[in-house]
Amino acid sequence: MAMFLDILLHLDQHLVSWLTIFGPWIYVLMFLVIFCETGLVVTPFLPGDSLLFALGALSALENGLDVWILLISLTVAGIIGDTVNYHIGKYLGPKVFKENSRFFKTEYLTQTQAFYGRWGAFTIVAARFAPIVRTFAPFVAGIGNMNYRKFLAYNIFGAVAWVFTFILAGHFFGNIPVIKRNFTIVIFGVIFVSILPMLIPWLKSRLKKT
Repeated sequence: MAMFLDILLHLDQHLVSWLTIFGPWIYVLMFLVIFCETGLVVTPFLPGDSLLFALGALSALENGLDVWILLISLTVAGIIGDTVNYHIGKYLGPKVFKENSRFFKTEYLTQTQAFYGRWGAFTIVAARFAPIVRTFAPFVAGIGNMNYRKFLAYNIFGAVAWVFTFILAGHFFGNIPVIKRNFTIVIFGVIFVSILPMLIPWLKSRLKKT
């Protein structure tokens, strides 16, 4: 757990080290991380928004990563990830959630269903910007047998919007001196903004109870 937090809070430093170690293979590694974060319901804890922002910042450095390779490859990773997740939900979802388990927590499913109640099919796009819900939205769409063509259209649009937003934000703003000096705080800010779509409904429900 301590190692995971260290990686999350010092993504910029770790990415520089990984680029030195893996060279061009870092694109493959990042592709797999984004695919797993969006495509496997057992890995909602992987960094998404903060990782994209940090990769964008690294792409702006001299001899850094190629921003276009990142934009295209990670968008494809997000699309494939959601597609796989949809089919997992369609064929395995009802069986998986018969019993609560360490990885398949019914509370995650409930949060995602609340998202659907608010956003409808657009949840596939909106959920891209909400950790955990992002991982479970396509899974729930599969369980609910959402029309696949509709799902795919929202899937593609959402992946493009998500990846391009955070990569380009990191690329253009991640190396501004004040942001670079306070990169950990910025990462916390990115994470906080990312979870706002989940926090706001929760706070409203808490206020109604008081």
